Amino acid sequence: MAEVQGGMKPSLPTSGNGGILGSLFPVLPRTVLLIVPVLFVAVLIIGPLSIMAAVSFWTKTGFTMKPDFSLEAYRTFLGGVRLSIFFRSLVVATFATLIMIVIAYPVAFLIARRVRADLVRSVLFLFSVPFLVNYILRTFAWTDILGRSGWVNEVLLWLGVVDAPLDWLLYSQFAVYLGLVTAYMPFMIFPIWLSLAGIDRRYEEASWMLGEGPLRSFWHITLPLSLPGVFAAAIFGFVGAFGEFAVSTVLGGTGYQLLGNSITSALDVINYPLAAAMSTFTVGVMAVLLTLWFRAFDLRIFLAKILD
Repeated sequence: MAEVQGGMKPSLPTSGNGGILGSLFPVLPRTVLLIVPVLFVAVLIIGPLSIMAAVSFWTKTGFTMKPDFSLEAYRTFLGGVRLSIFFRSLVVATFATLIMIVIAYPVAFLIARRVRADLVRSVLFLFSVPFLVNYILRTFAWTDILGRSGWVNEVLLWLGVVDAPLDWLLYSQFAVYLGLVTAYMPFMIFPIWLSLAGIDRRYEEASWMLGEGPLRSFWHITLPLSLPGVFAAAIFGFVGAFGEFAVSTVLGGTGYQLLGNSITSALDVINYPLAAAMSTFTVGVMAVLLTLWFRAFDLRIFLAKILD
């Protein structure tokens, strides 16, 4: 009996359903514990979006606005030049996202398959170093690099590649795409790497044993299994590029506008209903795109890799 008592160890009290948490919160059901995050989302996300949607139906009177239910702001947006800016932003964000995926995927693949396991975190940290510098400062740095007297033109002139400085490097579509890619592409490496790192290598090995080459194995095995990470990365890049205003202002030059610049210009003239209407319309379009994205693949697959 003494041996039995000596071998027994004290254990924390548990309940049938909740274990240790159930013993700490015996009177709090699961639904009550979910109230805090639900209130957080309601107050800090849904609340401001609801206010923005309500203001979009107000009318502007001089330097003020009054509560109303008017579609004037939407008519101004959808019937003017701002709608063409919206479509331009959509096209620019789409092409910028494709460019970012083309660059980010090989980088993430090399990190997942070629970098030693003990160096992976250090390499990933290097891609986050640029974010230690202010975003606006990084954008302005490109004006010094790409300008007529910048080091890019100086190197090209020194090598004899060109006879005169290239003007299209700055204040052009090229500069805008370059700014968007360098601003948001590092964000896209992490989810793609996470998706690639979670793939069981035995699938590829089985494909090789069945006679498939590395390229066909990648096309039929690796790429499809990594698509959840690619889709997540595309959301990060597209949302950031679609609402961009600093890159287009600094690198696009005078007169170049994306949707973010159009909303800012409406705020500058105190036309809050118009700015709210453009923002509400954009949020609606993004909600539709996100719904289609969620229907395209199961988000739980990607989240399971994060939780593992």
